[in-house]
Amino acid sequence: MSPILEVRDLCHVYSAGTPFQREALSHVNFSLERGEFVGIIGHTGSGKSTLIQHLNGLLKPTAGQILFDGQDIWQDKAFTRSIRFRVGLVFQYPEYQLFEETAYKDIAFGPKNMKLSPEEIDRRVREAAAFVGVPESQLEQSPFALSGGQKRRVAIAGVIAMEPDVLILDEPTAGLDPEGRESILANIRAYQQAKNATIVMVSHAMEDVARLTDRLLVMDHGGVRMDAAPREVFQRAWELEQIGLTIPQVTRVMLRLRELGQPVDSSVFTLEQAVRELNRVKGGRKEC
Repeated sequence: MSPILEVRDLCHVYSAGTPFQREALSHVNFSLERGEFVGIIGHTGSGKSTLIQHLNGLLKPTAGQILFDGQDIWQDKAFTRSIRFRVGLVFQYPEYQLFEETAYKDIAFGPKNMKLSPEEIDRRVREAAAFVGVPESQLEQSPFALSGGQKRRVAIAGVIAMEPDVLILDEPTAGLDPEGRESILANIRAYQQAKNATIVMVSHAMEDVARLTDRLLVMDHGGVRMDAAPREVFQRAWELEQIGLTIPQVTRVMLRLRELGQPVDSSVFTLEQAVRELNRVKGGRKEC
């Protein structure tokens, strides 16, 4: 099966030909499979935001291609426009982009632009609201009367209502309390599983990307430094820290135990894995 989205030798230069010229992306290559959950991590200025804006055609490559189902997304204007519905992008702090009179109208904005029937728009609005945990009683309220967490849900629902094949989220849990963060992440996972959607999540929360993703892309100075499963990426803890990234606290603890002479696998990155590993080590010891 061919990838749903493919990035081929992507380069992007800002302010080309001026004294302010800056290369933001340099020869980036990777592909995304349908139903995959991919995390993107990297230090500030590594190219993460520029990259995700290429994936749905908000930015045009200086060189290289973005392919959706094998077709260049810039092959013609109509196809480029359709991609912006099929590859949904949720910016960081999306609640700042709410503008309609009611939460319902905000969620319906994308489906209306798709020129769907009123019945289909209504179905999508209510289904998207359910996915993200917005009760029907709040749909007729002004989005500005909602809490910060509920505003975030409404904004995410507005993208989900377009039923994108690929959902891209830039720091979706930024500024939320632990309970709100867990709830939003569960909502995203529910959408992925219900629609077999591809999820791309940019995050600085290493515990979240370690626990949720199938694969991690590590960006560094405009290129992909690593592309592997979380366990393989966090095995390279020293390299991650050299490029300005933190590692999950659990991994840090296990690395310290290994330094102290304990025969633990230091590549674990979730609490559940750590408990299993410590029980394994404990079970392998012989009592005196």
